[in-house]
Formats: sequence, structure tokens, C-alpha cells
Amino acid sequence: MTNTKPIRRIAIIGTGVIGASWTALYLAKGLQVIATDIAPNAEAALRKFVETAWPALKRLGLSPGASQSNLKFTADIAQALAGADLVQENGPERIEFKQKLYGQLDELLPPDTMIASSSSGLTMSEIQKGAASHPERCVIAHPFNPPHLIPLVEIVGGAKTSEATIRRADEFYTSIGQRTVRVNKEMPGHVANRLQAALSREIYYLVAEGVVSAADVDTALSWGPGLRWGVMGGMMLNHLGGGPGGIEHFFQQFTGPMTAWWKTLGSPVLTPEVQKKLIDSVHAEAGSRTIQELEAERDEVLLGLIQLRKQAEKASSPRLRERVL
Repeated sequence: MTNTKPIRRIAIIGTGVIGASWTALYLAKGLQVIATDIAPNAEAALRKFVETAWPALKRLGLSPGASQSNLKFTADIAQALAGADLVQENGPERIEFKQKLYGQLDELLPPDTMIASSSSGLTMSEIQKGAASHPERCVIAHPFNPPHLIPLVEIVGGAKTSEATIRRADEFYTSIGQRTVRVNKEMPGHVANRLQAALSREIYYLVAEGVVSAADVDTALSWGPGLRWGVMGGMMLNHLGGGPGGIEHFFQQFTGPMTAWWKTLGSPVLTPEVQKKLIDSVHAEAGSRTIQELEAERDEVLLGLIQLRKQAEKASSPRLRERVL
């Protein structure tokens, strides 16, 4: 792929939770979006989602030209693809469906139009088998839900994805304010979901074993390490955990205890009985709060954290430049 044309027009394939959130983000960044989905009432649901998300996006800061009027919708996939600079694909997580869809996209799109999949579990090496003519322009660009608020994008190439496509994807998502992670080796679940899965395994084990309730394990996470994780990742926190000696001293001090804990971590089997215990504990924690109320609570705190991190980055940028110079 040698296309250097600016990406201004996005085709959204599939407007479920992730596709709708991508749509809201792209509109907020001043881009043109044409979305397609064959589900009943898909357009009405999409426009309602964007309208609901817009106040939060305004709070984070809209780009020049940002407007909900830049959204068009069609049930005709060929019409949606016409003139697209990038296709953001959010279809069902079924490999047969994906491969058939990519065959269709491969035929309808010019060779240099990038196709980015939001797939969270399938590998691009398998997906791009459907794009027989130009598999090199296909890449995973996996967001973290909800992508209009959480800026993480995991970029993963398949066996036939070109390095130029990976670079172009990285440059595009970075240009609209997303934080990209280049995953160098295909792994089921990519990176962020694997980290979540590892933690969830121990959470479920502790609750299922009666060590702690859902409410208390969530308190331990969100008011303990979760507060730190909202600022820095585990590796950098380990560096700080070593004190003046940094990561070297951290390993000297904690390798023994930490590896001893690893040996006692659980591997729960999610039988119907275990699931019921987890479900009952979660409902006890949620109480009378609805899903919508919990989402609103989550998003309000997320917005505050994102704004605070942006302020901190702006404040530190001059000092970082001074150190580099």
C-alpha cells in the first residue's frame, strides 16, 4: 500500500455497540462517515447513540468541522464503500462471515483503500484469507469499549498485511488522538483483553471460593491498583515500586514473593453453579442501579480521568522537550 491520501471519509460496516461508538468518535474528529447495517432500525439506533454521546465528546473537545450532520447511512454496502478512504469493519465474530465479507470488500474497493477490523478475537491472518486479491491492505485495529471515550487501539497485522498498511493505520489513529499499541505477534484476544482475562480468572476464583464478595473485590481493584493503572501501566509502576533503585531493585525485592503468589492463583471452572454465585454477588453489588445508571457513572468518571491525563500531558510536554534537546 502506497496511498498517502489523507483519510477523511470513513465507511463503517456494522453499527452495533462498537460500530456506533467508532461513528461518534470519527464525527467528533471532523471526519465524514457513511455507515451501513442491515439490522432493522439500525439507522435510528445509530443516530440516537451519536446524539447521546455528543455531550461527552464536546466536553473532551470537538475537532474543527465536527458535526453530526456529517453522518450518512445506507443499507447498500456498495454505496457505503464508494469514495471511502478507510473501512472500519465491525461485523460478527464468525470467521466464515468475516472471510465472505472481506471477499466482497476486496472486490468493491480500490486496491489502496485500507480495511481495518475491530475484531477482538479473530486473527487477521485468518480473516484476510477472504481478501484474495489485496490482503496486504487488511489490518486489525481493535478498540477498547467504548472507543469514543477510551482511546486505545491495538494494531495487529496478519501474515499478508504489509508494513506500509500497519504504519498508515498507526499514523491515522494517532492523528485523531488515539493511543496505539503495535502487537508484533498475533495472539487470541490481542493484548488488553488477555490482560483482562488473566485478572478476571483470579477475580472469579476469589468470589467463587468465598474469599471475597463481588463488591469487595471491585473495591479492592478500583480503589487500589485500579487508581494507579489509570495513571501508569504495570511495568512503569513496578519501576516506581523499586524506589530509588527502580525496576532492578523491584525484581531483587519482589521476585520471590510474587512468584510464590503465582503458584496459588486459581483456575476456576465456570460451571452453572459457579456462574450463579458470581451473578448473585454482582446483583447484590449493583443493587437497584440500572445498566444505564452504571454506564453513566462509569462514563462520568472516565471523562474526568481522561481530561486530567490530558492536562498532565500538556504540562509535562515542555519539560520532556527540554530533556530531549
